[in-house]
Amino acid sequence: MVGFGLEPRVKNGPALAGRGAEAVKGAIAATITTLPEQLRKSLTWDRGKELAQHVQLRIEAGLQVYFADPHSPWQRGTNENTNGLLRQYFPKGTDLSRWDLAELQAVAATLNNRPRKSLGWKTPAEALNENLLSLQEAGVATTG
Repeated sequence: MVGFGLEPRVKNGPALAGRGAEAVKGAIAATITTLPEQLRKSLTWDRGKELAQHVQLRIEAGLQVYFADPHSPWQRGTNENTNGLLRQYFPKGTDLSRWDLAELQAVAATLNNRPRKSLGWKTPAEALNENLLSLQEAGVATTG
């Protein structure tokens, strides 16, 4: 196996480690379907090749996929900020297949438990939990 950065990348060549649109589609579908339906209505993506299977993703996960306009990072919400945080662990172009699922989940847990100014210094985990609780309370009928 060739290590990342030891050989020059081929322009428009295959994705690192043979990963591509099919792998991305599978990973998103498997992960997003674990969320409550109210939280997985849509995904806004940039225009990279990795979401070439967006139609199949829509069918498999019931997820509406939108594409941001070119050079419009503000259309992807917190995506740009999250990418910056991820770069602390994985430099751009890193072959993620070098890490096992437990290691990737540890990075996700670290980031999900890191307070964010945009969330009023709550962690993403706290904000998600509050959202889930409010959805649950909204779905409970009251007598009164």
